[in-house]
Amino acid sequence: MLVRIVKLTFKEEFIQDFLESFEKNKKVIRTFEGCAYLELLQDKHNKNIFFTYSYWKNEAALNKYRNSDTFKGIWKTTKPWFSINAEAWSVTKVETLD
Repeated sequence: MLVRIVKLTFKEEFIQDFLESFEKNKKVIRTFEGCAYLELLQDKHNKNIFFTYSYWKNEAALNKYRNSDTFKGIWKTTKPWFSINAEAWSVTKVETLD
């Protein structure tokens, strides 16, 4: 299992647009082959910073999504709303809670 964390920092005037876009697209992403989990987090102190936290079957599944028309369409819409470039990490769990 691969965990993907993406930090998205938006221009303040596009926060609502992003939230509406996420709401519209979350089901498509969650049901994309290889995606096991997706959630959206918002920074407690900086309302323009969001994180997506997702689980993928493996790196190949994530790459299939990243190369899909679905991702390309979402990214094309969302990218101009950023105030700085997105940051992303692919990680594996070292320890989990029992």
